[in-house]
Amino acid sequence: MTVREFADEFDLEVVAGPALDKEIGGVYFGDIPHDVMERAERNDIWLTIRNDLVAVGVALLANISAVIVVEGLNYEKIAVKKACENDVNLLKYSGSKFELSAKFIKKYYSID
Repeated sequence: MTVREFADEFDLEVVAGPALDKEIGGVYFGDIPHDVMERAERNDIWLTIRNDLVAVGVALLANISAVIVVEGLNYEKIAVKKACENDVNLLKYSGSKFELSAKFIKKYYSID
């Protein structure tokens, strides 16, 4: 599944989408940059409350397909600018990490 397909499927707002055709390999939850860089897999999407320039840097270093800020938070303007310049996708979701992951699991893993 691509970032574009994920965004469409789960009604996410694309804040910066310079590379929406990137494939998604998995999902990583967390808000501590060091943990993401150490534990996230290449092409994961990252669900977080980090909405700053650090999130863009971490996405680049960890080869993240997209950063998804949750809980309706807005990204800092500088983060959006740098994301566009560096092919980092930034998406926004109004609900919680748990809610989005539950929707994903229900849809793709046939769990009721």
